[in-house]
Parts: sequence; C-alpha cells; structure tokens
Amino acid sequence: MGGPPPGFRPSGWVHLLHQVPHTNFQLRPVASTFAPQEQDYQQALLLVAALAGLGLAVNLLVLGLYLLRSCCRCRRPKSGPPEASGSPDGGGCVTWSCVAALLLGCAGIGLGFYGNSETSDGVSQLSFSLLHANHTLSSIDRLVSETVERLGSAVRSELTTLEEVMAPRTELVAAARGARRQAEAVAQQLGELAFWRGVPLSPIRVAESVSFVEEYRWLAYILLLLLDLLVCLFTLLGLAKQSKWLVIVMTVMSLLVLVLSWGSMGLEAAAAVGLSDFCSSPDPYVLNLTREETGLNPEILHYYFLCNQVVSNPFQERLTLSQRSLASIYSQLQGLEREAVPQFPAAQKPLLALEEMLNVTEGNFHQLVALLHCRGLHKDYGAALRGLCEDSMEGLLFLLLFSLLSALALATALCSLPGAWAHFPPRNPNALSNGSRPSETPPLGWVCYPHLWILLAMMTNTATLCLAQERPSHSFYPGEMTRR
Repeated sequence: MGGPPPGFRPSGWVHLLHQVPHTNFQLRPVASTFAPQEQDYQQALLLVAALAGLGLAVNLLVLGLYLLRSCCRCRRPKSGPPEASGSPDGGGCVTWSCVAALLLGCAGIGLGFYGNSETSDGVSQLSFSLLHANHTLSSIDRLVSETVERLGSAVRSELTTLEEVMAPRTELVAAARGARRQAEAVAQQLGELAFWRGVPLSPIRVAESVSFVEEYRWLAYILLLLLDLLVCLFTLLGLAKQSKWLVIVMTVMSLLVLVLSWGSMGLEAAAAVGLSDFCSSPDPYVLNLTREETGLNPEILHYYFLCNQVVSNPFQERLTLSQRSLASIYSQLQGLEREAVPQFPAAQKPLLALEEMLNVTEGNFHQLVALLHCRGLHKDYGAALRGLCEDSMEGLLFLLLFSLLSALALATALCSLPGAWAHFPPRNPNALSNGSRPSETPPLGWVCYPHLWILLAMMTNTATLCLAQERPSHSFYPGEMTRR
C-alpha cells in the first residue's frame, strides 16, 4: 500500500487504543484489523463494551454494601452523649464531599459538551468530503456527456452538410469523412472516462445517511448532558436548602443517570477501539469495501486512494489518444478551410461551427484532465480520514472521560446523600422538645446559595452557548456547508 493521504497521520491515541487486546467470547485472541463484518471482531468489540457493564455491576455492588453498612450503623443504639458521637462533624464532611463530587460531575459535563462538539465536527467534515467527491464525480459525468453530445451533433449536422457541399471534390469529401471517423473515435474514448456512471453507490446518499445518524447521536448526548447537569444542580440545591424530598428524588435520578453513564461509557469505549483499528490502516478496508459496492476496476481505485508515483493513471492512454485525435481533426479542418472555401463558399459556415465546437471541446477536455487527476479525490479522502481519526477520535475520548467522571461523581454522591440527609435538621420545631440537640454544623444553605446560583448561571450560559454553536448545520452542496 502507498503512504497515507496528505496531512493525515494516525495519532498516538490511535496507536495506543489499537494495542488493546482483542478476544472473542471464547477468550481467544482476535486480529486487531478492522473487520466489522466478521463475527469474531464483533465479539471483541462487544467484550470491550461489556467491561463497562462489569464496572456498573461492581459499582452497584459496592454502593449497595456501603448503604447497607450505613443503615446497620444507624440502627445501632447510641451510647454516650451526642457530643461524643462525632455526628455533627461527620455530617459536614459527608455533605461537603457530596458537593465536591457534584462539582466534579459538572466539570465532566463541560468536557462532555466539548467532546460532543468535536465528534460532530469530525462527522461533518466526513460528510462535506463525501459531498465534494460527489461534486467532482458529477462534474466528470457532466463534462463527458456534454462533450460527447457536442461531437455527435457535429458529426450528424456540420460534417454531413460539409460532405454534401464538397461532393464534387472526392478528395475533400474523403478528408471530411476522416474527420468524422476521428470525431466518433474521440466520442467513444471520452465516453469511457465517465467511470462512475451507473455505479449503485452514491456519495451524496452516504453523506445523507451519516448526517442523519449523527443528528440523532448528537441529540441523544445533548439530552444526556442536560439530564446530568440538572441532576447535579438540583442535588446541590437540595443540599443547600436541606430539602429531604428534593434529595430523595435526586437520589433516584442519580441512580438512573449512573446507569446511563456506564452504558454510554461502554458504547464510547467500543467505538473508540473500533475507530482506532480503522484509522491505524484505513486503505485496505476502504478499498475492499468500495470495490464490493461499486464493482470498479481495482486499478482505478488504487489510483485515487493511493495517488502516488507507483500507480499510473489508468485514463492516460485514452486521454492521449483523444488529444491527438482532436489535434488531427483541427488540422484537417484548417486544410479544408484553405482548399474548400475558395471553391465552395457555402462550406465556410459549417467549418466555422466545427472550429467553435472544437474550441469548446478542447476546453472541456482540459477540465476533464484536471478532474480525472487523483489529487482532488485523494484530498477529499484525506480530509474525511482527518475528520474521523482526529476530530471524532478526540471527541470520543472526551465523551469517555465525561462518562467516567459522571459515573464517579454520581457514585460518590449516592454514597454521601443518605448520610447528608440524616443530618438535616427536623422541619418540626417540637422535635427539639424531646431533648435532642440541633446540628452544630453550620447550615449549608448560607454557604452554598451564592455559589450555587453563580454556578447555575455559569452552567446555563455554557450549555446555551454549546447548544447554539455546536449544532451542526449540514448542506448537501459543496461550498454551502456552514456551521453556526
């Protein structure tokens, strides 16, 4: 295989994730070559995702044991005065550890917004590259069809008229017929240059499918991030107000978001490993897949995907023959103009029309030579790889970090919330008449209210800006794709 596309080099994260061991369900090693159609490779990625399920099970087990131990400790009879129990100081420590964990979760949410935006940017670059490649292929088909149609029209009308006008001079008629044969040969040679005509695979349809899936993925992560953000903020609000019912509701919601965080972590880990396998050596898979979907000549695919000096241009011979034929037709028309026009003035009009057609055909031919060169499509290929293997890979890693921080923060909060709730002062003032002393811990609300509202305003503004700037705006025409 040739070298990588210009500007694309697999990053260190790609090489690191590519070294992750791949095993199937029987724990047998599997090659790390990207092959999503093979069952063993699918099982290897499922095992990577299952590690997050194992982490969720361990997390829930540890959480259940901790809460069970806390309940057993609460039911033990207290010996000694309340001052000796150390509950006030412990309550403040538990509460502030919960607050610190939730603030860490809020920081992870910021990383999640950034990762979601980077992933969307990478997919948008992939879609734009596919659209630009479709524009190039469509331009080749259009130029070939237009040129062949012009040559056919010239053969049917101008050359036929010219032969009729010069009928008394057989040598001139023979020259005109020679120009006709060469024009038909050029039309045949140019018609074979439209290699993408009739191919069932359409880049614009692939771009539409990718953008459609990306929109739902982007929306799902936005909802998850906003849900996580609301749970963290309302939990902080419940701790600040020392509201038991709000803390209970947020405890249940935290458990739900904890499960979602571990689930998203599994999907992100499997996607990152699979993407690293693809990005470590993308050419073999893309070549094989394109050959299966299009049925094109392997020489053409190697020329455009590799684009190096080792692989020659498969259209070079046809282009050379067409250029020589056009030059020969032009010289023949020049000779007919010198010899036939003085004797047959009526031949001047079709000759001028033929020369104009040749000028237009020559301009289209030079455009075809530029479009058929591998530089343009290979550049689109490199841009698509950079979008997937740089931006999307970076976004996946940040989303993975968000899921990990969110899971750790919520697990810590779930362990701390029952202890903080137990130290909330009773709402009924008569509860103090039984001899119990109020908590000596300073009320958290006086400390947290200013910081909580500042944090709420900052996170709301951040989320609004991310939603306004991150949302991808796809346009399926090159040059018109914009991002807000």
